[in-house]
Amino acid sequence: MGDKPTIAISHLGCEKNRIDTEHMLGLLVQAGYGVDTNEELADYVIVNTCSFIQAAREESVRTLVELADAGKKIVIAGCMAQHFQQELLEELPEAVAVVGTGDYHKIVNVIHRVEAGERVQEVTAEPTYIADETTPRYRTTTEGVAYLRVAEGCDYRCAFCIIPHLRGNQRSRSIESIVAEAKQLAAQGVQEIILISQITTNYGVDVYGEPRLAELLQALGKVGIPWIRMHYAYPTGLTPKVIEAIQATPNVLPYLDLPLQHSHPEVLRAMNRPWQGRVNDGIIERIKQAIPQAVLRTTFIVGFPGETKEHFEHLLQFVQRHEFDHVGVFTFSPEEGTPAYSLPNQLPQEVMEARRDAVMEIQQPISLRKNQQEVGKVVEVLIEQENPETGELVGRSARFSPEVDGLVYVQGAARLGSLVPVKITDADIYDLYGHVVNN
Repeated sequence: MGDKPTIAISHLGCEKNRIDTEHMLGLLVQAGYGVDTNEELADYVIVNTCSFIQAAREESVRTLVELADAGKKIVIAGCMAQHFQQELLEELPEAVAVVGTGDYHKIVNVIHRVEAGERVQEVTAEPTYIADETTPRYRTTTEGVAYLRVAEGCDYRCAFCIIPHLRGNQRSRSIESIVAEAKQLAAQGVQEIILISQITTNYGVDVYGEPRLAELLQALGKVGIPWIRMHYAYPTGLTPKVIEAIQATPNVLPYLDLPLQHSHPEVLRAMNRPWQGRVNDGIIERIKQAIPQAVLRTTFIVGFPGETKEHFEHLLQFVQRHEFDHVGVFTFSPEEGTPAYSLPNQLPQEVMEARRDAVMEIQQPISLRKNQQEVGKVVEVLIEQENPETGELVGRSARFSPEVDGLVYVQGAARLGSLVPVKITDADIYDLYGHVVNN
């Protein structure tokens, strides 16, 4: 190690940010830096920030201020650095560098320059970089699971979303590159890979001239990983070809994360998602018929400017009718730089919160019923944690994605990072309970 400084990384935000963090860690370790999880012992703290909505920015700012108060030298990376580089440098004298979303691969060079006394601004205005299987990576997830980024950036321009501004236009990796990384992860003992991008169903359009998700799934089906899960599958992209690939590829989980955002065509038009309004009902019924065992997750935004009581009632009926397995609900957050920021008829926060609660009130009995249907079944569970005091194991079945869905609490013995058969004996709204079945 010599006299190289010690570096800690504080990760905030989504799993896309997590992958950037993992690549920065990998590059720093490869370059011989000491990486410590304890920020107090570190010479530098890299904060990989989130800037998606106001609440995320507030968390990022709180973290930065706490570190500044502790006298730490801070490298600000990620979406806030991309968004507010100038303001951050002005407000935080402790910030020794800002690193944009398309520049995290330069982190070793940034630290060199900081060590030489420079205050570094490494922010490419239009991010174009995407890491591949040759970029070092040090995983921060539990040993059994890894995120695998198939594309970065987004070509859509939803009225509420700042992501294309922060992460650039869509750029997909090749199928060969993704498969090569999946094989590396399999060799590390990973049991589950989660495919992520902004719009996974649009994977490949920019590289191949057409979506290639079906071909990607088929190629990954040949890699020895038991579970392949997809996030962010836009319903319009779930073509018969993709549905067929899900059915025909045994290790692709029939778990579909559909970021619908709303049900009413007028609200979807205002969100600049007009293509979706026509297809919601039809396509969900089609998915359910084609993949009867599909686990459907979705997210909605309530309180979008101009959302009337009638629009909201439409959404409540939609949630009631389709009985999704998992639902996340967000209140609208006006983001400067997006078209929705200056739309008329913005709703009061208390109205938005009441609407969010109303959706969850309808969803909770549905979630409970879906979970109760698992009672009596023997299901595979990926074991991820152990309570050292009680010996109780905690994991997830194929129905649950990490951090956004429920957990399975398991009695019995099993190795962390392994898939084991568990008999489900009880269920509540969010979680399942059971015991290991010994063969």
